[in-house]
Amino acid sequence: MAFILKPLVTEKMTKITDKRPNRYGFIVSPVANKLQIKEEVERLYNVTVVDVNTLSYAGKRSQRYTKAGLIRGKKSAFKKAIVTLKEGDTIDFYSNI
Repeated sequence: MAFILKPLVTEKMTKITDKRPNRYGFIVSPVANKLQIKEEVERLYNVTVVDVNTLSYAGKRSQRYTKAGLIRGKKSAFKKAIVTLKEGDTIDFYSNI
């Protein structure tokens, strides 16, 4: 089962990577644990993972006004993993573009 859904390439994550060059972020499956995330990152990117930190985000309610009236919805819940690699290892997300 694939636990990593996509790499996290945002302004905030880029600042973290600039400050500490061996940290990378991923959006992962909500049922994934740290060991599964570590094994999958090592298998996909051929790097050595030292540490994995996870953060779970709850889905938030949102609403907006339109011509048709008030539309209510909910944003999806997700889980984020910040992976610390061994010194000297890097991941290039843009290599296959």
